[in-house]
Amino acid sequence: MRQDPLAYLSFELDAIKQQGMYRQLRVLQGEQRSRTTFDGRQVVNLSSNNYLGLTTHPRLRERALDAIRRLGVGSGSVRTIAGTMSIHVELEHRLADFKKTEAVVLFQSGFTANAGAVSSILTRDDVVVSDELNHASIIDGCRLSRATIKVFPHKDVDAARQVLRSLSRSSRKLLITDGVFSMDGDLGSLPGLCDLAEEFGCIMMVDDAHASGVFGANGRGTVDHFGVHGRVDIQVGTLSKAMGALGGYVAGTRTLIEFLRHRARPFLFSTSHPPAVAAACIAAIDVLMEEPELIDRLWENTRFFKAGLKALGFETGASESPITPVIVGEGALAMMLSDRLFEEGVFAQGIGFPTVPRDRARVRTIVSATHTQDELQFALDAFARVGGALGILPRPVRV
Repeated sequence: MRQDPLAYLSFELDAIKQQGMYRQLRVLQGEQRSRTTFDGRQVVNLSSNNYLGLTTHPRLRERALDAIRRLGVGSGSVRTIAGTMSIHVELEHRLADFKKTEAVVLFQSGFTANAGAVSSILTRDDVVVSDELNHASIIDGCRLSRATIKVFPHKDVDAARQVLRSLSRSSRKLLITDGVFSMDGDLGSLPGLCDLAEEFGCIMMVDDAHASGVFGANGRGTVDHFGVHGRVDIQVGTLSKAMGALGGYVAGTRTLIEFLRHRARPFLFSTSHPPAVAAACIAAIDVLMEEPELIDRLWENTRFFKAGLKALGFETGASESPITPVIVGEGALAMMLSDRLFEEGVFAQGIGFPTVPRDRARVRTIVSATHTQDELQFALDAFARVGGALGILPRPVRV
């Protein structure tokens, strides 16, 4: 009998279990809402990227259904052969106008947008200067490019300057940061990094996945929030978080976008978006422009929930966004906190190494515009009970 060549993976899984880090996928029954059902249990949902509740917005639903009726369920091809539909072109034009850039190209996800863009524009002779906490898709794109990678401490503009000073003036350099860091919820140092990019002649790139629909006028992102339009050469955005659907995009000059259409491998070798997805994304832009009260509500809920966690005594790091980590240290403790919260009716996913450092494991919470204050207070009460029982808080908290 042939021996299983993948048998060693069982030992790897056993090690994960022994560390208390083994997780089963939570299964959603029904719609992605602020209070919904996972694994048969009704919970307040603090784990979704559905910042504005657009996954179930009536305008997105209707536009998607109409596109299916008119255009079918799929495009049938990659963009460069027969898969560029007029609705894809319309979405790219709308996004370019929204982001105040010359052009946009769609990708199948935010991950492929980052990885595809970085790996396409650089060679082994180039250098990437990257924040140490940048998203995995940026890291993978850097590795695929085969460029030299220089990492600077998180948000440390002075350290980035020292790295750039050590490099040849003639080398091509990409300076890159997240707009919002997905695990800590803090903002990238965009103004200072833009200054560096101009001083040292770098290509400036921002991954604005968690800022799209959240920061800036009508949710245009951190480039708009910091007022650095025209100073960021490459902007990456997502259509699967606040926009409520699926996909990613790169925004920039027409030259950049034309080049990516010819060289970015995820664009060249992946089937294009189904018409319903593209239609829903166009509707999402309309909602951002015409219903700004959703963003206002998101920030009201964010302030309420952050204040509640801090008043209870939890460590929430340097968050400046609707992403608020509850940092507990050990990975096993974070998973235990997450599981106990779930039993109490709150879904907040535990996150540990290698996603975050070993001693900075946390439960990551994300509020949405559609949470009610009663739901958020329910979640805070559960955090108080479980945090006290597990010894994360100094003592059990009466609520």
